[in-house]
Parts: sequence; structure tokens; C-alpha cells
Amino acid sequence: MDGKLYPVGIQNFEKIRRDGYCYIDKTALVYQLVKTGSYYFLSRPRRFGKSLLISTLEAYFSGKKELFEGLAMEGLEKEWKRYPILHLDLNIEKYDTPDSLDDILNRNLVAWENLYGSDPAEVSLSLRFAGVVQRACEKTGERVVILVDEYDKPMLQAINSPELQDAYRSTLKPFYGVLKSMDGYIKFALLTGVTKFGKVSVFSDLNNLMDLSRDLRYFDICGISEEELLRDFSDDIHELASANGQTFEQACDRLKEDYDGYHFCPDSPGMYNPFSILNTFAKKTYGSYWFETGTPTYLVELLKKSNYDLEEVSHVETDANILDSIFTDDNPIPVIYQSGYLTIKGYDKRFGIYTLGFPNREVEEGFMNFLLPFYSAVSKTRSPFEIKRFVTDVESGDIDGFMERLQSFLADCPYELAKDVELHYQNVLFIVFRLAGLYTKVEYHTSRGRIDLVLQTDSYVYVMEFKLDGTAEQAIQQIEDKQYALPFAKDSRKVYSIGINFSSETRNIDRWIVKEA
Repeated sequence: MDGKLYPVGIQNFEKIRRDGYCYIDKTALVYQLVKTGSYYFLSRPRRFGKSLLISTLEAYFSGKKELFEGLAMEGLEKEWKRYPILHLDLNIEKYDTPDSLDDILNRNLVAWENLYGSDPAEVSLSLRFAGVVQRACEKTGERVVILVDEYDKPMLQAINSPELQDAYRSTLKPFYGVLKSMDGYIKFALLTGVTKFGKVSVFSDLNNLMDLSRDLRYFDICGISEEELLRDFSDDIHELASANGQTFEQACDRLKEDYDGYHFCPDSPGMYNPFSILNTFAKKTYGSYWFETGTPTYLVELLKKSNYDLEEVSHVETDANILDSIFTDDNPIPVIYQSGYLTIKGYDKRFGIYTLGFPNREVEEGFMNFLLPFYSAVSKTRSPFEIKRFVTDVESGDIDGFMERLQSFLADCPYELAKDVELHYQNVLFIVFRLAGLYTKVEYHTSRGRIDLVLQTDSYVYVMEFKLDGTAEQAIQQIEDKQYALPFAKDSRKVYSIGINFSSETRNIDRWIVKEA
């Protein structure tokens, strides 16, 4: 045991380097970034290393050469100049009143004005910011570096309040506009965040920002690539494997299945979630680490408000305009993608169409478990247990047991979701069977007024047909007419046909019929 230090939750480059935490060397990319352009924007999911990237740039522009010893940067940078740095971190405030944004901007401006001077004629926040930029440059003789961490936090937190959104937007727009108006005084600027917030909002004046979010040159500037994982952590994978009774290859496969799969460009290699990987190595246990750090409830609000068919989430087709857009009430996909719950799975060059899907098992299971209590009567704490029991009933052939459990998932349909009963019951079934599908084999199809489903375990095959406001008899008849069970005729497992009727009056399954095929 070498007592390796994992920087779990540590976002400060200097602390990581001085205190001997392991660091994945991204400094060649940082050097390339600095030398080939000056205004950048980067969107990545939360806990993906954006703050660490900002902190690395801060150390670099502060001329802290000693922190880069042994890293790629040491052999690349020759000058090590020191620049004035304005670092704005919007991550640290709870934005729930119009004043909360003004307060944090004012606090930063006062600190900068103490360093570089102030001018009583500069009354507004944006004028003061412009003044600080100019004086910092004049006082130090070097152009200014501006680093903004989580630029969109105020907007995201106000997602359900159009008034707050408007207030924050009208504050941030002229504030960020300083990046353009003071161009001659600025050496470098990087803004990071989760969302793109559209061309129409806070960035509309900032057409000089180069967006790195889907830039193939920088796909791996945050996160861990497979190459880095095997290069820097092969000892850790060996330790993880032996702690879990696995071979090295099995541990690699499990890490890939659980935490890999983020594609930020159409043809880029997959990236691993760094937060989950570091936690897994530190604790020698596989877990839903990224998910447990809190899923924003605004996602559920958006899904409910837009009356979204969840089945679409597993194979969304969309284009670049939507991926880059601000969320809208009728399309929650941009925010779900930008927040890291969906990722690029494929790209059709001819039509410019992206296919999205869940990046990995941690995200899929976490997202579905997270949604279940919002769509069904199951409490948050019971959700994983109820799914476990459901799967256990399915695996042991207890059909009445798992059908009754399905009824309990559908019971007490929340009033606001009941306006489209069919969509609601499809959404609940989709969540339940998607979660069950992580442990058994599930094929799921929906069409108007019906769902057909095949559920396979080691011992059983269930061919199921759901009808809406029909009869269980009609559902069984459909299975026989369409010969849905035929592919399993020579199967050694027990095959059951189950016809199920869902009543919109009782908003639940009212009857099912089982036949052994």
C-alpha cells in the first residue's frame, strides 16, 4: 500500500501539487490553449474538473513555475511571466433573490478595486468591472487574465423563476460584455459552466468567445481518458480488482461500464468521470459517487413541465442548435445533455444529426432511481429496494408478486401528471423496466395505446402486452395473433405470455391474464 493521495473534491491546482496528490497532466493542453487563442468558453458536466482547469490557468498566469515541475508545461514554457488575474467564482452563492448576484459581484469588485484603485464615476457593476480591467493593466504593465468559474450558476438556480432569470440576465449581460469592450486590455479569458445558455442570452454580445465544448482538439481537457487511466492508475486498478475479487481485466471492464462513455465530440474517445473514478480508487468500492453529490431538481421540474415522454431519453436525435441552446419548456434535452445525463452516441454527418444516450451505468441507474419517486408513489429512500424486490420476483417466477408491485408503482398518480394518463403510465413503466433491465434483459416497444415488452432472466421469459382501456383478454389475444412468443418456442426456459390492461379511470393496471406458452 503506497498511500496514494486522491484529490477527491479538491479543485485547487496548487494544493494538489504542494500536498502530493496525484495529478493527471493536462498542462500540454493548457499551454496549447494559452498560445493559440485568447477568449474561450467550456461547458462540461458538474464535478468534471472545470474548477481545477481554472485553478491550473491561475497558477500558470501567476508565474508559479515550481508547481509545474515534472509536468509537460515545464518543458514548454520559457518565460513564466506574471499577469494580473481577475478570478470570479460564481459557484459559492445561493441565488434566490435579485440581490444575491449583485452582492457577489460587488464583493469581487471591491477586492479588485482595493488592489487596482476605483473611480467614483463608475456606478454600475459593469462600469466598475471595465475600470478595474483598465487600471489593472495600466498599473502592472501587463494585460489582464479573466477566469470565470460556473458563469451560469445564477441562471441555473433560477430556472423556475422567469423574473429572477430576467434580473440575472440583465445584470450579467453587460458585465460579461466587458470582455469585448475592453479587448485591448485583456490577455486571456476563460468562462466555464454547465450550460451554453444560447446565443440570445448573456452571451449575445460575446461573439469573440471560442467554444471548446465540442472541440475535438480539447475533448480530454477535463476528465480521464482510457489512456490516462491505464497509464497513471494501473496499480490502483490492480488494488481495486483484488479488493473486489476480480481480475485486472474484470476491474477495467467494470470501470468502463460504470464510469466511461462521455463523448463531447462525435468521434472522440470516451472520457471517464474523474469524480467517480477517484472515489472508487480511494474507497476500493464501486458506487454511484457522481450521482450522490446531488441531482438538480430543476431537471425533474423541466421534465414534468414539458410533459416529456421519458422513453425518448434513451435514443434522442437532435442537432447542434439544440445541443447549444438554452432550455425551453417544451424541450428539456439541452439541459439534460449539458448536465451530463446524456452524451453523444453517434453523429450523422450528412444531416448533422446527433444521437444521444446515457453515458454509462452509473448515470442510467442513478437517473432512473432519481426519477422514480417523482413519477410514482414510491418514496426516495424505498426506490432502490422496491426495484430489487421487483427484479427478485421476476427472477423467481412470481408473476402475481411482480404485477402487484407494478400496481404499487402506478398507484397514487401525482395529480399534476394525471392530465395525460397514458403518458404517465408509459413513463412509470419505462423507468421501472429500464431499471429492471440493468439486471435482466428487457426489450421495450411503445405505440399508441399499447406497450409490448419481453423480459428475460436465466430461467424465465415473459412476453407481455399492455393495453390502455382495452381488456386483458385482448392483450393475450394480440400476443397469440402476432406470435410474439414464437422466437422462444425452442427455449429451455419457461415462457409466459401475460396480457395486461391499464384503466385510465382507476389510473392503474386493473387486470392481467397469464398463459404458459
